[in-house]
Amino acid sequence: MSRKFSAGAWVRRILLRIFVILAVFWGGGIAVFSILPVPFSAVMVERQVSAWLSGNFGYVAHSDWVSMDAISPMMGLAVIAAEDQKFPEHWGFDVAAIEKALAHNERHENRVRGASTLSQQTAKNLFLWDGRSWLRKGLEAGLTVGIETVWSKKRILTVYLNIAEFGEGVFGVEAASQRYFNKPASRLTLSEAALLAAVLPNPIKFKADAPTGYVRSRQAWIMRQMRQLGGEGYMESQKLK
Repeated sequence: MSRKFSAGAWVRRILLRIFVILAVFWGGGIAVFSILPVPFSAVMVERQVSAWLSGNFGYVAHSDWVSMDAISPMMGLAVIAAEDQKFPEHWGFDVAAIEKALAHNERHENRVRGASTLSQQTAKNLFLWDGRSWLRKGLEAGLTVGIETVWSKKRILTVYLNIAEFGEGVFGVEAASQRYFNKPASRLTLSEAALLAAVLPNPIKFKADAPTGYVRSRQAWIMRQMRQLGGEGYMESQKLK
């Protein structure tokens, strides 16, 4: 009995220490990256290691950090229009969207719909692994609260745009703009920004340099949403530019 108790207590101590270490690591990361550029994300590391383990040594997860001043306001507007139109208003979670997604997923088990905000996606991409699990979603929720508490909305959007995956080995809007349009992110047009945002649900399946009919239709929808939100004036009014 004492051995079982000792073993159980030992496991609990180990788990507690791991939790404390991760909490300090993630908390420190939130504090540091509220000011400093993000050199790489957890998803970038995951993709790179996965490529090496599969024998793909030509794969390189590439990104180029740029400030919001060096990103066209059309790009920020495009991802808000496409992914999270309540971004300036919510505290990290869109409760109405979550309720709709849960209802949809109960009716259509084979067509899962997500409801992650830009804040949640930033937390996941920066600190966690890809995939679906209750453990990851729980950690994501805690990290989302952390970045929403410490970072401004503009900072969250800046980090998101710099670490989002836009294609195989292409991370961040600057790398994507150079790869697909041969120009800096500061010069992206409304149409180009909408095309990049259109592939975000699955940037491995959907290609910005070879858009399918679905991607084109999504691009057109995003462009309409961008105009309805108010265009560049929306970014200025929300203090996101």
